[in-house]
Amino acid sequence: MSIFRGRRILAGAMTLVAAAAMTACGSKTTDEGGATGVTADVSGDTVKVGLLNSLSGTMAISEVTVRDSIMLAVEEINAAGGVLGKKIQPVGEDGASDWPTFAEKAEKLISEDRVAAVFGCWTSASRKAVKPVFEKNKALLFYPVQYEGLEQSPYIFYTGATTNQQIVPGLDYLKSQGAKSVYLVGSDYVFPRTANKIIKAYATANGMTVLGEDYAPLGSTEFGTIVNKVKSSGADAVFNTLNGDSNVAFFKEYKSAGLSAAAMPVVSVSIAEEEVKGIGTQYLEGQLTAWNYYQTTPGAANSKFVAAYKAKYGADKPTSDPMEAAYVGVHLWKAMVEKAGTFDVEKVRSASDGITFDAPEGLVTVDGKTQHIAKTARIGKIGADGLITEVWNSGKPVAPDPYLKTYPWASGLS
Repeated sequence: MSIFRGRRILAGAMTLVAAAAMTACGSKTTDEGGATGVTADVSGDTVKVGLLNSLSGTMAISEVTVRDSIMLAVEEINAAGGVLGKKIQPVGEDGASDWPTFAEKAEKLISEDRVAAVFGCWTSASRKAVKPVFEKNKALLFYPVQYEGLEQSPYIFYTGATTNQQIVPGLDYLKSQGAKSVYLVGSDYVFPRTANKIIKAYATANGMTVLGEDYAPLGSTEFGTIVNKVKSSGADAVFNTLNGDSNVAFFKEYKSAGLSAAAMPVVSVSIAEEEVKGIGTQYLEGQLTAWNYYQTTPGAANSKFVAAYKAKYGADKPTSDPMEAAYVGVHLWKAMVEKAGTFDVEKVRSASDGITFDAPEGLVTVDGKTQHIAKTARIGKIGADGLITEVWNSGKPVAPDPYLKTYPWASGLS
């Protein structure tokens, strides 16, 4: 089945969700607020959580390691006694880089497995596909990846960056380096298209010219035409919102065309240490990334995290921003549950505001109103060793602003 056909894919996912709404199985109860939802099975000495990641398909290059970091957090919590005296029992499902499959597996985890929370998804298309499933069932998703913003759901906690914590700092950095023009390259689905709409609004307000905008199907390996257009544009920089293994083909073509970080730097928002390893440092050395965490981020919490991850998965395995955000999400959920004193979803949500965690990226704090977290913004440069070294940071955690309400140039975007 072809999985990257834009609107047809999302339409298919919505059809599946509608069907699932009519046929969902599982024990239903009414909570104290009178809302109907599927309750987690906490009758025994364990509590189930769902792990929903692409272990196959074009997104596996990114998502397998996210699954690994979730498992690391689960094992740490279990070793320390679990959550409310119950050990966590992970139940894994493969989203297979296919958005309808994500929706189907989310329904299964909630209604059949009766998990207390789900950790996963990567692309915004997968998140959009499962969002109505979680809202219908009043179940919790912890989403670990940076995204395009302009969204808020009562049943999703966003532990990756929203727009003002990654994309806007990336643009600010380019502007500070004297970039006056930019070329936009992305995968053809919701995140890149929405992100580029925001980037164009920023550019208009900040004296920056967008010289071109091109999209490739997710999973595409043909970038000769796009790279030639990028090269011909003479742009000062490229803003890259490609996802998955398309980045491999893009950067190989980029170097083949004679382009380099020195001549025309690329700022990427979906390439972290794991993708650097998969693409090859010979194609990426000197290029820029915008994230909130790097393996090289200083601090005792990160040293502990990196050491634990490498001890479990191999000394040659790097850590990355989405992996860290997924790891943090499990620990935040534990803290919310223990503050609430129950696994009840509505009470966990109510307990979330102000929850803090000494994360590998630094102190993070949950904003209960938006269900995003405050995060430090960081710009990094890819080195010959495959690691990313910070060249700029925001100095303190940036409060989440998913609808960019504090930016006058963004009015009307949502």
